[in-house]
Amino acid sequence: MHKKPSVFGGACIIASVCVGAGMLGLPASGAGAWTIWSSLAMILTMVVMTFSGWLLLEAYQDFDPRVSFSTVTKNVLGQEINWINNMAVYFVGSILLYAYTTSSGSILNDLMSPIVSLGEYGSRIWSAIFVLVFSFFVWHSTRLVDRISVVLIFLMLATFFMSSYGLVGNIDVTTLFDIHAKNSQYAPYAIAMLPVALTSFGYHHSVASMRAYYQEENKAKYAILGGTFIALVFYLIWIIGIFGSLPREQFPAIIAKGGEVGDLLNALSGIIESESIKKTINLFATFAILSSFIGVGLGVFDFLADFFHIDNSRVGRTKSWAITFLPPLILSICYPLGFLKAIGYAGAIATIWTCIIPAMLVYKMRQTQGKRAFRVWGGTPLLYIVLIFGVLVFIFHFMAMFNYLPVFKE
Repeated sequence: MHKKPSVFGGACIIASVCVGAGMLGLPASGAGAWTIWSSLAMILTMVVMTFSGWLLLEAYQDFDPRVSFSTVTKNVLGQEINWINNMAVYFVGSILLYAYTTSSGSILNDLMSPIVSLGEYGSRIWSAIFVLVFSFFVWHSTRLVDRISVVLIFLMLATFFMSSYGLVGNIDVTTLFDIHAKNSQYAPYAIAMLPVALTSFGYHHSVASMRAYYQEENKAKYAILGGTFIALVFYLIWIIGIFGSLPREQFPAIIAKGGEVGDLLNALSGIIESESIKKTINLFATFAILSSFIGVGLGVFDFLADFFHIDNSRVGRTKSWAITFLPPLILSICYPLGFLKAIGYAGAIATIWTCIIPAMLVYKMRQTQGKRAFRVWGGTPLLYIVLIFGVLVFIFHFMAMFNYLPVFKE
């Protein structure tokens, strides 16, 4: 008799999918909102994104356990909507690869400059080296990615806890709650944080895997809830640790440079006296970016190989590698916009397949199929809440981009 998989195990899988390099953008994106309003934005996003994942479970229940997101969308909403959905999935994956490539170059350049100085193009050169070295794991095989990912997740979690412990021990309550604030506005800035917050809970491509893992919807439902809650705890600890250590007035300079992870780490280095904590935070950032880069890279690689019907030979995998990694690398070298902007774009477009499509799928299926065995609580009002949240986050990103939302400058 086979032992049934535990809900906790599935929750850990969902949490590991959520927690990654995206959390490195949270402090800069939430600096205007600061501790309380950033935390509220994260809690709201976690709740909505949990419900949207449950909606996908409801939509999947009449299909084979190993069905894909694309197949369900095509069957229920049609080929045109499915094409938009697939393009959104590809765009988010590619923009995340672009963000990780850009940030890796910045971090590696700072780390290696005392040893090897590459001048004004140092970050771009290190970005190219990073991609060429670490994309090899994806080109080689999924099995190798699996093995290296386990190691990276362990290292990321270990350095996260060590970093958080050091940061929490360094917290100044005056700094954490911005008691001597020059700018006492917080709530308006929370709106602009939502696209980055949404990216931090982007696990929806794994919902089908959870259903196949448990062979039922109810256990998958609680695994998703457990996973998003674990991720939320990680994010709140990270936000509180950073905001309790680094004064709010130091963030405008970081944001002005594009919210680069390297600039955040350099600012922390100027505040934290312990060399071991500084090194651990740098290691955590490196492992988080590398883990996310390889994980997202594999997803985009497999998506494009399937989309273009490229075979799994060495030549075929080289073609898939080229169309997966070279466009983000070229964009990173030519247009290094910054980590925060890229994550914001990813969050805006991700609303399509994390909020809008799940609500549309369930609405259509409830209209045509009536009462079903697994049904998410909340009825039609919940569908509208998830849909409207997705649309608003999409709009908020472009409002911020065109300066229709307040930008934290001082």
